[in-house]
Amino acid sequence: MKYEIRTFLRPGILDQQGQAVAKALNQLGWPEVVNCRIGKVYEIEYNGEKPIDSIAKEIYNEVMEDYEIVALKGM
Repeated sequence: MKYEIRTFLRPGILDQQGQAVAKALNQLGWPEVVNCRIGKVYEIEYNGEKPIDSIAKEIYNEVMEDYEIVALKGM
């Protein structure tokens, strides 16, 4: 089965990369962009017995990030 594990900074944690992207988009003619947050997506094919969240807990930063797991259907 294939999964996506998505990690992203928790609310309230400064996202400097996101701020830089929002500023760049404003300068490129997109003044409507007021905020941007950056995250990561891991696509994992996993057939193991342990729950997939065991893998997620190994790859995210528990102090600064949250994660979500999405099972990819039809793949």
